[in-house]
Amino acid sequence: MARLRSLTGIQPSGVPHIGNLKGMIEPALQLQQTHEPFYFIASYHALTTLKDPELMRQNQLEAALTFLAFGLDPAHTALFRQQDVPEVTELAWVLGCHVNTGPLERAHAYKAARDAGKEINLGTFSYPVLMAADILIYDSTHVPVGQDQKQHVEMARDMAQAFNHHYGEVFVLPEPLIRPEVAVVPGIDGRKMSKSYGNTITLFDAPKKLRKRIMKIVTDSRGVDDPKDPDESVIFDLYKLFATPAQQAALAERYRAGGMGYGEAKQELFEVLDAFLAEPRARYHELLAHPEQVEAILRDGADRARTVARATMERVRDAAGIPRTR
Repeated sequence: MARLRSLTGIQPSGVPHIGNLKGMIEPALQLQQTHEPFYFIASYHALTTLKDPELMRQNQLEAALTFLAFGLDPAHTALFRQQDVPEVTELAWVLGCHVNTGPLERAHAYKAARDAGKEINLGTFSYPVLMAADILIYDSTHVPVGQDQKQHVEMARDMAQAFNHHYGEVFVLPEPLIRPEVAVVPGIDGRKMSKSYGNTITLFDAPKKLRKRIMKIVTDSRGVDDPKDPDESVIFDLYKLFATPAQQAALAERYRAGGMGYGEAKQELFEVLDAFLAEPRARYHELLAHPEQVEAILRDGADRARTVARATMERVRDAAGIPRTR
């Protein structure tokens, strides 16, 4: 059976929250059971908007720490920074010579920035080309994406097919691995959990700070004695993400029976969430205290990824008639 290799890009976007965990981190890590997964921290992509070098360094470390804390196994998985495999930007140039501007103008990210009246740099416009290079350079067979991100993989396939048409079967054609739709994770104000709304519950806060954050969840005016609908409760929506079916059923019954205030429900949420996060939190802080261990993991991952990337670029150069002579 042919080897299945998946590629996951990790945006270095700062302190992660439970919406990130359920929407992206957990599904990505599950691929360790079925694929040879490559995970890269997408630093070059982040440069399209992030211009603070210290924050960029912090965010890259945060991304690595998060995936390691939640179970990424560096012995069997490549975790690395995008910039540590310089062949990817070389391939982006080659691919850029085989794609017209029309498809780039139809890319979702470009259209969203244009429609919002934002100033658009070349990095934003050519974002799909670098993304295609990320995918193709590692001979990725599958790329896990949400339904709204399927276009990225389709564009990578189009570029690969265009190159293969001219030069022969050089690239593996990747398939999108559509992640199951995850229910929207609500923030403490009831809106979708998002850093831009300031309504997140982060993953690695100390228990005291975590509890304080949970106690800020917005509720309605029903009193302690009033029956409550668990299906209309942000507290219960979050509780369901981490509690067992038996725990969910028991708390739902307490909601409907009355006699339980929202403060008690928040305490139940805190206890189940704190228990879930305890081990990853400890692992996170252990690694944070030993950044040299994280650096060693990233370097090893880059070495493994670069071995594949170099072989791909050798095929690409030879096929296109631009082999290196030294």
